[in-house]
Amino acid sequence: MKVYISYPPIENTKGVPLLSQNRQFQWFSEPTYIYPVVPAYAASLLKEAGYDVVWDDAIAEEKIYGEWLSSIGKSQPDIMMVETKTPVVKTHWKIVEDVKEVSPETRVALVGDHVTALPRESMENSKADYILTGGDYDFLLLNLVEYLSGKTDVLEPGVWFRKDGEIKSSGVFVLNHDLNLLPFIDRDLTKWYLYAYKNGNFKATPGIYTMVGRDCWWRRDGGCTFCSWPTLYPVFRERKPELLVNEIGILIKKYGAKEIFDDTGTFPVGEWLRKFCELMIEHGYNEKVRISCNMRFGALSQEDYKLMRKAGFRTLLFGLESGNQKTLDKLNKGITVNDIIEGCSLARKAGLEPHITVMIGYPWETYEDALETQRLASMLMKKGLAMTLQSTVIIPYPGTKLYEEAISEDWFRFNPKDYDRFDMKESVLKAAGMESDDIMKICNDIYKVFLSPEYIIRHVLRSHSYEDIKYSMRSIPKIFGHLKDFTGDKA
Repeated sequence: MKVYISYPPIENTKGVPLLSQNRQFQWFSEPTYIYPVVPAYAASLLKEAGYDVVWDDAIAEEKIYGEWLSSIGKSQPDIMMVETKTPVVKTHWKIVEDVKEVSPETRVALVGDHVTALPRESMENSKADYILTGGDYDFLLLNLVEYLSGKTDVLEPGVWFRKDGEIKSSGVFVLNHDLNLLPFIDRDLTKWYLYAYKNGNFKATPGIYTMVGRDCWWRRDGGCTFCSWPTLYPVFRERKPELLVNEIGILIKKYGAKEIFDDTGTFPVGEWLRKFCELMIEHGYNEKVRISCNMRFGALSQEDYKLMRKAGFRTLLFGLESGNQKTLDKLNKGITVNDIIEGCSLARKAGLEPHITVMIGYPWETYEDALETQRLASMLMKKGLAMTLQSTVIIPYPGTKLYEEAISEDWFRFNPKDYDRFDMKESVLKAAGMESDDIMKICNDIYKVFLSPEYIIRHVLRSHSYEDIKYSMRSIPKIFGHLKDFTGDKA
């Protein structure tokens, strides 16, 4: 059986779709390709089981649509898995139809947070054969292929399908798979090099992604209200620290990895983190590679940060989200503004490089509230407490608590089924006293801190190596690309 793990090209004047394994969708003027770890595990599991697997990321390979579709017609895959996201789900419905035209026997399975939240919708509005719900679609795809091959007669819970003209489900997905049983990802099969260079997370290249946990351990009351990944991962699990250390060793020795980015929603902390750091130091990997990961404010002590720095960590990505305490509370962030400032200060004191993410356009925020976020982000950057940042528009994806609240409170600016417009080219939600253009302008203005004299002087003074200079040169077009991304151009 021939199985395709596919990212069909999406041709659009808005830019390059940031789609693969991404928590928030954007069109980027300057392309960035994120390595899709869970689909890569799916490919590796299937290959290990003896199936013919094709890694088909036509977005990262920069193929044109007609070329890609023609190749599908020639290859005639038996089954194709496609990860989708709210702003492109309708495009993917049409792509499924096109695939059926050129390869009628190909069965298509859609995965991702949108179809997990609304599986029946895609079954009713497209010719997709299956929806694999939940975030363990690597295990589910293997189960489905084994089922279609006659090697098992039981579909695991979480699979939607068609039978006798009706839409059926094998039940609600259950995250009971042991992540420690996963094989190491077959990096050659999944074309690791496509994602190793065009990525702003990597100062030194090649950089390689891992994902030791699924997905974020912040579970109080279901996690942050805006985040779509609790839809996929309502419980948190992680692999043993020894496995991640062993994997990093392979990535260093076989692929020459200079940086590792672990894409777990929030990297494990506590005893797990201390064990991981000790093993990195024991094996000497801390001298050979730099590690970056997602982290939460208020989770670590000064000693934790120091140990991470010693173990080879470089950048920590923190979700700041807002400089307004009322907003932090409504989002269920579980932190204060003081936690944000202190967390950045402690990380910098340990020699780490905080990256902060901020969002604009909350429906309860005034223009002045939004400016509080801009001022906080600007202060952290200009004082050298944060090294880089990302600014985005708040998007309430289906399946999130924020989406449900937006429906009940009539916060949407347009029909909430106009999914194509959930792409950060405009504000989805009404905001107190702000128009969509106001929100887009603040997002744009936040990026302008990179052009401020205070930031530039600090950046120049801390650039001590050729690697730093190369990273800065690669960053310049991306900064101007982000400024273009938030012009509000919806063409």
